[in-house]
Formats: sequence, C-alpha cells, structure tokens
Amino acid sequence: MAANLAGAAPLLQVDALHAGYGRAEVLTGIAIEAARGSVVAVVGPNGAGKSTLLNALMGVLPARGAIRFEGEEIAARSLEERVQRGIALVPETRALFASMPVADNLLLGGYRRRHAPRPEQAARLEEIYALFPRLRERRAQAAGTLSGGERQMLAIGRALMGAPRLLMLDEPSLGLAPLVVKEIFRIIERLRETGVTILLIEQNARAAMAVADHAYVLETGAIALAGPAAQLAADPRVIETYLGKGRG
Repeated sequence: MAANLAGAAPLLQVDALHAGYGRAEVLTGIAIEAARGSVVAVVGPNGAGKSTLLNALMGVLPARGAIRFEGEEIAARSLEERVQRGIALVPETRALFASMPVADNLLLGGYRRRHAPRPEQAARLEEIYALFPRLRERRAQAAGTLSGGERQMLAIGRALMGAPRLLMLDEPSLGLAPLVVKEIFRIIERLRETGVTILLIEQNARAAMAVADHAYVLETGAIALAGPAAQLAADPRVIETYLGKGRG
C-alpha cells in the first residue's frame, strides 16, 4: 500500500486543469492528486483525455490551471525544469532510440543526474539491471530489435535512471501479451515499494485497479468518479463499464 504518511501533503496536486490541442479543449477543469509513494490510476475510454493529462503535467502541452509538485507551483515551468524537479514520463510510444544499444538508451535516461559521480551512476544502472534482468542480458542489443515487453521494460528503466520522484506511465500494457502485462504490473508494485510515486494511465482497468491505491475515471475530459481503487473496483457502474465480463 501507499507509503504516504497520514496527513502528509500530496506529492502532486492538480486543480482546475484545462488542456487541449489548439482551440480544441480536451481536459475541462479536472482535479487529481497523488500521495507520496502511492500508485494512482486514471482509467477511461479512448479519447477521454488520459494521454492529454500526462502531456499537460509533463509540460509537453500548454495548460491552464494549478499544478503543484512537492508544494511548488510548476504550471509555468518548462518541460526541462519539470524533469529536473524529478518528474518522468514513459509515453505510449515508448520513444526509444531504436538503433542504439540497450545500455546506451539507459545511460541517456540518467541525464538529470549527469553531474553525479560515476560510481553513483554505475550503481543506478545496476539497480535497473536488477529490476529488469532481461535488459542486462540484452544490454549490447539494439533497442529496435527487442520484443514489445522488453521495449516497455527499457522505456521504464530509462525513466528510472533519472531517479524520478513521480513516474508517469502512459498505457504500459498496450500491445503486450497477457503474461507480459502481468510482469509489467508486478514491476509497478515493486516500484511502489521503493517509494516512487506512480501516475498510471491505463485502458486495462482491471489490472490498473488491482495495483493502484487510488483511482480516477476520466470520461470526455472530466473526472466522472474518484476514490480508493478497491472501492471503485466494487462500484456497479465501474464494473459494468470497465470491469465487466470479457474486459481487462
């Protein structure tokens, strides 16, 4: 469960957030928060605005509203400044350097900590290899030749190289076989145990609810439901729409 201390301020607080593409507004004043050391899931149908939310929080898209990270307002901060503050995004596309070896992809992920002593960087790399043994086996292999599950592991590992305090994952199970999906979600649980706060965007609502502490249902750019994940997973509307037979 979440490592957040009772009464501690959330790591991330978002209020009245509006964002979109040009004149097309996708998010219409949403509010979410993430407790320190928790997994927060945002589920919803295609086109609900889930990826837009992560891109707005990362600074990829312009947005209006309040975004507080560790108590500091960061809405006016650039993408680079947010990265330096300790926010990382693993996009749905994974955005790997396909022709580069696995090891080089990982090292590029440590850019935020590039001034750290070499032994510290090497230790961080070993931590990633311990979390993803397959990446160690394939460290000299070009990223573009990996399987879908291995590419997802590499994308997450690269983000973790920067030692983020908030890790945002956009559809980590997309296109993966069921057994690989289970492995990815086991890794998410292990990451929570290390104290990393995770904001998880996921269409596989059943898997997301199972691993999350808190959850939001996003529909047409607005929060339709919110609460403890276990509570939402028992909500008849959520069961019918997202967890019914044949889903997840």
